[in-house]
This record gives sequence, C-alpha cells and structure tokens, in this order.
Amino acid sequence: MLYEQIASNKRRTWVVMFGFGLLVLALGAALGDVFWANWVSGTVIAAVVAVVYMAIMISQSTNVVMSMNHAKEITSVDQAPQLWHMIEDMAMVGKVPMPRVFIINDPSPNAFATGNDPEHAAVAVTTGIMDRLDREELEGVIGHEISHVRNYDIRLQTIALALSAAIGLLVSFANNWFWWGGSRRRSDDRDSGGNVIGIVISILLIILAPLAASIAQMALSRNREYLADASSVELTRNPQGLINALRKIDDSQPMQAADPNSSALYIGDPFKNKKKMGDLFATHPPIADRIARLEKM
Repeated sequence: MLYEQIASNKRRTWVVMFGFGLLVLALGAALGDVFWANWVSGTVIAAVVAVVYMAIMISQSTNVVMSMNHAKEITSVDQAPQLWHMIEDMAMVGKVPMPRVFIINDPSPNAFATGNDPEHAAVAVTTGIMDRLDREELEGVIGHEISHVRNYDIRLQTIALALSAAIGLLVSFANNWFWWGGSRRRSDDRDSGGNVIGIVISILLIILAPLAASIAQMALSRNREYLADASSVELTRNPQGLINALRKIDDSQPMQAADPNSSALYIGDPFKNKKKMGDLFATHPPIADRIARLEKM
C-alpha cells in the first residue's frame, strides 16, 4: 500500500505541475490581454517566470523554505543530541537518508519537512515542540515528517509552493501596473464591447488565480497529512504518541516565525485559523478528525 502511494505521489507531481502550469499560462495571457493587447507576450513572460521559480525551488528548495521560516541549521549531534538521534533513528527505520536538521526559534509547537526528494530533504522543528513534547510525542511528530520524506510528499509540496509563488509575483506585478496606470496602453481599444468583455474576463482571472492556487495547494496538504499520520504509526508502532502530540499542537498559540506561503508544510496549522466555511480553505484537516483516525489504528 505504501509503495503504491509513493508511486501515486510521483504521478500526482506531474498532474500538479500540469494544472499549475495551465493556471500560470492563463494568468499570463490575462496580463498580456489587459496591459499590452497581446496575450502571447503575457503568456511567454508568465512561462519564463514559472520556469525560473521552478528551477530555484527544485535546486534550492530546502534553503529557500528554511530561510522563509527563519530556521537555523543544526550541523552536529552536540547541538541538539535528542533531536538529532531521534531524526537519525526515524530515518533509519523509514529507510531514507538522514535529512538536514533545522530549529525554528518559536514557542509554538510545530514541525515540517521539505526538499525535492529523500536525498535532499530537511526536517525543521520549533523550540516550542522540543520544550512541550515528551520523547514519545516528539518521536510521533518526527515519524510524521520522515513519512512525508519517504512518501515523496515533499516534492509535491515544493512544486506547488514554487508555482504558487510565481502566481503571486505575477499578480503583484499586475497590481503595481494598475497603480501606475499601465493599463492605459489599451485605452483606445476599450470602446469596443468585445474588448470590454475580454478585459473583464482577464481581470477576473487575475483576481481569482491566487485563490485557485491556494485552494489546490491546501487540498494537497490536507490529503497528505492523513497519509503521513498513518505512516508515522507504522514507523513508531505507537499511535498514542502522535495523538498526544497533535493535541498539544492544537492547544497552543499561533506561531510567530512561520511564513504564510509555506504554512501548508507544517504538521499543524501554524496560524490556528478556525475556518467557518468547511475545509475548502483549510491548510490542514481538523485535528479531531486526524486523532479519530489514529485511535482506530
């Protein structure tokens, strides 16, 4: 079952790349249509931006994400012996290379894994999770993050994060261009009804593209959390450790150092957003649901 899921994640990587790629190109076409009356130019610019972001994130995803979250690397066992040995042990049980280890100076308990593949993975934990969780609970969390590594969830989320960032940059460009009156280049064309309709559709796409990207990224994150919880129990043979850890993570204050663009990577929502419109805009499945599933194992 696990190996089938890994293969499924690899296939989903290409699906995510294709879907996000279409969204980026559509957004570029909308920008070109609004500002230059030439959707081809906008599409080319958007494609270049997406390729650059993909190249940066795939080659340097760990460094980029850790920098975004103000994480400091631990390079020797002497700096955090218990954490180092626990990650080393879980990596050995999970049959993946030892990931790089990072610590985030934040009192809220949380953790995440990132990277392009198991050979280039990293695990980050907050100082809060090291202070508040006992050994069994922390082991459950580390098992969860190592499961993200071996299930190739980290690659899927890295690609989604890169393309979401590219979309954000393009939308920011559009907002700045509007502010400086760049859209006036098409002022002569707006008298035509057809052009007005085209512009309205393009503007709607520019507005809705970040929302669509966020929903896709959040849906991916929610699905992967359930699998990582189950895989953690497979590694630790102790569901109660992760259950208690999730309760402590849920019963805590929001993080101060977390980056909003990478919030979906964390084991628990770092901002403690309580959604009232269902799970569509939630980065994580409800803790109560995750605990309920673990209690049945």
